[in-house]
Amino acid sequence: MPLYAATIALSAFLLFLVQPLIARQILPWFGGSAAVWTTCLVFFQVALLAGYFYSDVVVRRLPPRGQAALHTALLLASLAVLPITPAEGFKPADAGHPVVRILTLLTVTIGLPYLMLATTGPLVQAWFSRRFEQARVYRLYALSNAASMLALVAYPPLIEPNASSRAQSVGWSVAYAVFALMAIAAAWLALRTRAAAAPAPTAGEAARSDVVPHATGGMTPDPTGGVTPDPTGGAHAGVDGARPSWRNQALWMALAALGSVLLLAVTTHITQNVASVPFLWVLPLAIYLVTFILCFDGRGWYWRPQYLLLAPLLAVAMLAGLSFRPTGAGVERAILHIDYAVTLYGFGLFVLCMFLHGELVARKPPAGHLTRFYLMVSLGGAAGGLLVGVVAPLLFEWYWEFPLALAATAALAAALATGGHRAVAVAATLACAALLFDYVRWIHDDVIELSRSFYGTLRVKEADADDPRLGRRRLLHGVILHGEQFLNPEWRGLSTTYYGPSSGIGRTIDALRASPQRVGLIGLGVGTLAAYGRDGDVYRLYELDPAVLDIAQRRFTFLTDSAARIEPALGDARLVLERESPQRFDVLAVDAFSSDSIPVHLITREAMQLYRRHLSPQGAVAFHISNRYLDLTGVVRQLADDAGMQAIRIVDDPGDASYLYRSDWIVVTANPVLADALTMAGGTPAPTQPRLRPWTDDHHNLFDVLK
Repeated sequence: MPLYAATIALSAFLLFLVQPLIARQILPWFGGSAAVWTTCLVFFQVALLAGYFYSDVVVRRLPPRGQAALHTALLLASLAVLPITPAEGFKPADAGHPVVRILTLLTVTIGLPYLMLATTGPLVQAWFSRRFEQARVYRLYALSNAASMLALVAYPPLIEPNASSRAQSVGWSVAYAVFALMAIAAAWLALRTRAAAAPAPTAGEAARSDVVPHATGGMTPDPTGGVTPDPTGGAHAGVDGARPSWRNQALWMALAALGSVLLLAVTTHITQNVASVPFLWVLPLAIYLVTFILCFDGRGWYWRPQYLLLAPLLAVAMLAGLSFRPTGAGVERAILHIDYAVTLYGFGLFVLCMFLHGELVARKPPAGHLTRFYLMVSLGGAAGGLLVGVVAPLLFEWYWEFPLALAATAALAAALATGGHRAVAVAATLACAALLFDYVRWIHDDVIELSRSFYGTLRVKEADADDPRLGRRRLLHGVILHGEQFLNPEWRGLSTTYYGPSSGIGRTIDALRASPQRVGLIGLGVGTLAAYGRDGDVYRLYELDPAVLDIAQRRFTFLTDSAARIEPALGDARLVLERESPQRFDVLAVDAFSSDSIPVHLITREAMQLYRRHLSPQGAVAFHISNRYLDLTGVVRQLADDAGMQAIRIVDDPGDASYLYRSDWIVVTANPVLADALTMAGGTPAPTQPRLRPWTDDHHNLFDVLK
């Protein structure tokens, strides 16, 4: 029993640990986009479906010795891909849609080890479910879920901040090798135990094993012993029972798919508006897993009347939270503050998934038909993941899958409820429909163009278009403003928002005026900085999303009106700069941190070394660090100190009456004349943060810089 327990616990721990670990490694290759994590979740769900197919359809149909031999061969083969370090050849060479590249990378890097982890736990439990009483087998189930949660909870505060990416990969790989040896020993010990204690089961007996699905699509022992409550009030006693109807099977799949859609949609919503880092990625996944554990626990954690009432009400609150927030002046249409957003969507995800998974367990069939139940649950989870991660970006122009899933959950509660609960659910569904209609109208208010790509959603809006003095055109990425321009031809050449003449970047460009001047821009926005370009200047623009460049060229005129020569360079700035010869920039503006999903790989020691290689001897790197939730001042100061350069912070606050916005820039330079000029213009040396460790590609901890 200790060997079986240790094998299952280690497999579950490694299964969930590898998810944030591998996503963190490949995140910089694809621009730090939060969509990388969503794509990874799609891979994990599909891989778990493949693992279920292997464990239930392939291995379980073999004789005992064949099971042990096949599993041993695959475990040994999986050791050949260790350590789990993504190959450099998978780095994208262009800015094309990266979903296929990410899925291929994950398949090659961790596909076979992940498959073995996903299948070994269920197989070990199935092999020994008839050798021990149910209570002892249930301990393995509880141990598996506890180990999964331990991995998710431990990674953000303990593993990520204290171990480099290389150390994490090597440590995981060593632990996996130990697991493989333990799993092989368990497989052959099971064969010996089976041979000595009992004859091998027949095919019919194998089909009647009392197991239920694991939260991630595998199987775990059923502590109820195969007697499952009937939602109509009866019970499925016996083994085979009536064959489940196609209606019931479709309902299983719909319940599982809605839970999967909500998981990915909530994850996307939070990470798009906070930061694209594992400590926020794993929160929705942990909540999702907890609901599976509680619902499949068999101890009555799912209180049907309460959740039938709460689920539609929380769906209404979550939908309302997409475009409303309470403020001192009333109700303001904006994104919720992070404290409210994480609380609302975290608790809402818990309630809705408890409802969906609770109803799923309440409709579990007799043991003789559990294999079909497993299949429909797994298919539903994978289908939901593919819908959000692959289909929705191609089909929808906005994140419509999130409000639609909320409304669908409320409608499903109305369909399943009875009496007074149905009346509440129906009212909530109607409220969701009204809120959805209002949300769609708000998203389209004053919008002249709406588009969506792998990297997010883009809206071009016009404000006060009828006013010749105040009419402006704006670009929003999600809910974050990425630039605006006056519609009045006389004023459209003004540098707006965070880039005025008194801003840090405006003062730096003016102080380093050369003839000609070379300026590099990381993060295009609408191309506002091109307004500073003069005849003979070169402005080289590094932009990750081709759609942003297209909109800047078609909907705004900063690039076409500039007197400078404009050189677009599509792709992640780090990867493009690594391939280029030294550019000798007089100014390199790194403007990728004003939104709340920051690409951390652009603000590390290795990134700074790369920037210095592309600077002229008297040049400067200007970091735009205006941010609602993160204070990057200490990080940039450490980069400057490490490079032997000065860091001058310039905070520009033009006031509410100005067309300019408050901005916060830190200019890093080895040019003492420039540093003195910026200081005389109101700049100050950037303060240090003594307790902050220098950020590198291997180490960066956003916990340390949260405001």
